[in-house]
Amino acid sequence: MKSIFVFLSFFVVAPVVAQVQRISIPSAERKGIVADQFIYETAPFPECHASTIVETPKGLVAAWFGGTKEGYRDVNIYTSTYRKGKWSTPALAADGFINDSTRYACYNPVLFLAENKELLLFYKIGPYVQGWTGWMKRSKDNGLTWSKAEALPDGILGPIRNQPYLSDGLLICPSSTEKGGWKVHFEFTPDNGRTWSKGPDLNDAHPITGIQPAILRHDTSTLQALCRSQNRTINETWSHDNGRNWTPLRQTEMPNNNSGIDAITLKDGRHLLVYNNVKPPDSEKEGWGGRSPLNVAISNDGKHWEPYAILENEPGAEFSYPFVIQTKDGKIHITYTWKRKKIKHVILTAPKPIERPTKI
Repeated sequence: MKSIFVFLSFFVVAPVVAQVQRISIPSAERKGIVADQFIYETAPFPECHASTIVETPKGLVAAWFGGTKEGYRDVNIYTSTYRKGKWSTPALAADGFINDSTRYACYNPVLFLAENKELLLFYKIGPYVQGWTGWMKRSKDNGLTWSKAEALPDGILGPIRNQPYLSDGLLICPSSTEKGGWKVHFEFTPDNGRTWSKGPDLNDAHPITGIQPAILRHDTSTLQALCRSQNRTINETWSHDNGRNWTPLRQTEMPNNNSGIDAITLKDGRHLLVYNNVKPPDSEKEGWGGRSPLNVAISNDGKHWEPYAILENEPGAEFSYPFVIQTKDGKIHITYTWKRKKIKHVILTAPKPIERPTKI
């Protein structure tokens, strides 16, 4: 039985060292990587996190949050555009002002290009994650300028970290809450965020937990969503009616280090997952583990995963919160947090078909 689990002792006890050495990644494990670069080298903020990327008619657009530190009131949403192989200087897209006198931190932007070519920017504002609220902006010029901020209805957060999925004219937004335990639900909008409805929680957080679902397409009616959890595993839910209703959340065999993942269905029907291949120890009650290495895996069925590439591997460093898309030319684009200091952009070619899935 072939395993892609990587369990290294330094994820259990991380010693404090003056200088951490990057582990050399064999070329065979970087197969498919055709380019990697930082979106910016310098910025007016010391820390960044939670990037998102989208393809528009004018090229790629990325967004992330940046500021003094996650949760600080000066944390804003920034964007950059990708033209001719280069990223533009980060530009302020949204801040955390609720009104003239109240300002909170911004969190977790998600970009989505609607069918009418309106670019949507979903994000959260709040004094802390459990108390954040959902907001959005719109762009009619592929992310160069943005509308005024729109507060989402009470109880609606929008896509919490991973991209929405358009199914028969209904935008399905994978969402979750963390107040009173980590719970997954889905939200729906038929008109690009002007009206909303909300589905039920899919778990009670005791003991199965989940946040930040990522949606995969299997056939004309079947969807799967993979979630971050505190259970030391990636957890999943399935829909057999195009995302309108979902099964109770359950664990999979794939490891999760209590950190964000992302997954997409490729144009050829296979599925691609970006995640930290780290299995935390049983003693870790909330499932925390190291955020290195950062891995890419491929699957024919969303259940059995084969390793494809290692994007980063440095003990004690953080490479986290990947976001992945496949562009019209077939290339795969991944952005992720690089040590909380920069956002990195990697381009991969699509993997060759797997002849036979191997259970892990």
